[in-house]
Amino acid sequence: QVQLVESGGGLVQAGGSLRLSCAASGRISSTYAMAWFRQAPGKEREFVAVIWWSSGSTQYADSVKGRFTISRDNAKNTVYLQMDSLKPEDTAVYYCAFNRWGSGPYYRKNSYDYWGQGTQVTVSS
Repeated sequence: QVQLVESGGGLVQAGGSLRLSCAASGRISSTYAMAWFRQAPGKEREFVAVIWWSSGSTQYADSVKGRFTISRDNAKNTVYLQMDSLKPEDTAVYYCAFNRWGSGPYYRKNSYDYWGQGTQVTVSS
């Protein structure tokens, strides 16, 4: 089992910044990738960003490219999402996700084995 605990959400004005954190614990000796997804009211959960644990390579959704940065701290088993130039359309619950074996495309939520409880991000206009 793997436990993921997110933090850092909140209310911010458009143009502002937030930094989300996701701490992993449990059976994390094999970590292939970790990612952030988000879900706005009435919408499907969508991919935001992913980081491959060994290489540190990253990929982003087009909607956040150039504004969001995903990073990791291997020693702390923590992944971060730095969100800058926030827009009202970024308002959503943000979820951290864990992929142990690398199965499936990185942008599909079904590729991930464990999920955090989510943290609310609200961007006011």
